[in-house]
Parts: sequence; C-alpha cells; structure tokens
Amino acid sequence: MTLPVQSPTQIAWVTPDLDGTETALTGLLGVRKWIRIPDVHFAPDSCSYLGKPADFVASISLSYLGDMQLELIQPVRGENIYSDFLRESGPGLHHICMEAESPEQLEAALAGAVKSGAAVVQRGVMPGGIEFAYVSAPQAAVPFVEIAYIAPEMRAFYDYIKQEQR
Repeated sequence: MTLPVQSPTQIAWVTPDLDGTETALTGLLGVRKWIRIPDVHFAPDSCSYLGKPADFVASISLSYLGDMQLELIQPVRGENIYSDFLRESGPGLHHICMEAESPEQLEAALAGAVKSGAAVVQRGVMPGGIEFAYVSAPQAAVPFVEIAYIAPEMRAFYDYIKQEQR
C-alpha cells in the first residue's frame, strides 16, 4: 500500500486518562495546548468494527507538534478498536495516519492494502466529514495504520488547532 504523501500526518495514542497523557506529552514534547472533543459518537450506520456495525463513544484530544497532529483517544463505551487495544496492550502508541486527498483515493489505498494482505479492522465516517479506515499492520512497528480523508470543514478546524500552537 502506497499513498502519494511524503510522510504520516498524525501520531495517535490510546489512553484511559486524557488528562494524564496530555500532561505527560506536554512535558515530554513541549506541546502548548490540547483541544478536547468529548464523547464523539460513532454510530452503527456510519461505522464498522471487524466487519460488523459498531456503536461506540470515544473522547479525543488534539494538538500539533509542528505540522504533525497528535491525537489522544480515550474509549468511553462500546466495542471498538481502541477499547480492545487498551484491554490487550495497555495504553500506548496506537496508529499513524496517512491522509488521502479524496474519498476515491481512500478506497484505492484500502484496496491496495487488502491486496497486500492487510486487513481492514475498523472504518467509518466521523461527524464533521472525516472518512477513516484502520488497517492491521502486524509486521510494522505500529499496531495500525489509519487512512483518512479529511473534509474541508474539518481541515479548517485542524488549521485552527495548529494555529493555537504558535
């Protein structure tokens, strides 16, 4: 699977404690500000996990280190890739994200990943227009690779968060 991007655009951790992880990464990386998005609902009509409709809630915290987005995810309820990761591995680095320039490019990248032997574990559409999919990368040094299309409305929100860091 190869996307026409130079590098990942996001590094993400899964944690049971957003406050503690924000504090630790602020001290370690010098991040100035985190923006919280509490209780994001992923509905079964727009999200699947392990091939079945998924209904779950997660709280998210975002920041930037230069142009790299930092994402913290705290599962709140429901079965999903994040709560399973916490149960099986404990808190830690969960995925890197590669951005697709369009929904069509996202689909092409997923088809290429599947052709290369990767499994699509979770996918969906977030409120605000982010289409995402996680592929399993067991041979990599990171558990999952996320491929995401970021709609212009969310891109503007991300630009605001990035500006808050300056």
